[in-house]
Amino acid sequence: MLIFDLDGTLIDSNGVWLEVDKIFLARHGCAYSQEYYEGVAHSILQNCAVFTKNHFQLEESCEEIIAEWMELAADAYRSVPLKPFVREYLDRCRDAGHRMAVFTACVPEHCREVMSRHGLDGYFERVIFAQDLGVDKKSPAVFKQAAQMLGAEPRQCVLFDDSLAACKGAKAAGMTVVGIRDSRFTGGEADMRELCDRYIESFGELL
Repeated sequence: MLIFDLDGTLIDSNGVWLEVDKIFLARHGCAYSQEYYEGVAHSILQNCAVFTKNHFQLEESCEEIIAEWMELAADAYRSVPLKPFVREYLDRCRDAGHRMAVFTACVPEHCREVMSRHGLDGYFERVIFAQDLGVDKKSPAVFKQAAQMLGAEPRQCVLFDDSLAACKGAKAAGMTVVGIRDSRFTGGEADMRELCDRYIESFGELL
């Protein structure tokens, strides 16, 4: 079973959320920092909102914070491109008969829109939303749960992800892990290279 992350792995969308964060924080008189990035990166929106509210002591509710983020990100997802060689690699995997799924922390509405626009739905037998599970993609337990939902054992799964935390969790759960480089977030690249079974610049390396 091949399990793909979406943001920063299949689609080049990490820049969307970087821009959303900076605009949102500027509106509220707050500064973007590495500490803030580490608090919200690759997390589900509910957890990001709780962290943001507490970190900056904002008066807005978590629901109001999320609504503002959704407004800022809505149009951007209509033009997010695939990352290089994604379609070619998915075609090869499908032709080889591999089972494939998506496991993402992406907002379901954004995920469905971008997958439909790029015609990705036909490649995957299931899309699992971390938001529906109510947890971030970090702990070994959530990756074991995802494998179970897909009718597979963790040792039968290969995760493709650009998040160091997700790769750590999947690796600890017993999955094979392929780390994907994203040019906007390279701070953990050395750790990714050490942890992952393979680390790639793009899917072109796997063709």
